[in-house]
Amino acid sequence: PDGARVVLTHGTDTMADTARAVAEKNPPLTLVLVGAFAPAVMRESDADFNLGFALAAAQTLPAGVYVAMNGKILPADRARKNRQAGQFDLAD
Repeated sequence: PDGARVVLTHGTDTMADTARAVAEKNPPLTLVLVGAFAPAVMRESDADFNLGFALAAAQTLPAGVYVAMNGKILPADRARKNRQAGQFDLAD
């Protein structure tokens, strides 16, 4: 529904691609995609932090599609997975 706020867990390999594809549809909601570089079952996982961050972001961001990873909010059209750095950052 219009104005909805949604957090979607997603694998990190194609998360930026999915975010861009959804953003192209210009949905009337706030959608935050989130994942983890290390699975939640692992001791050193970033899953809990990333999920909490995404939930907070979804409550405060304006309508649009975003990726929330590594303490960063990235707009869908500029999000990219930087495999060498082990994080998401802004595409040029």
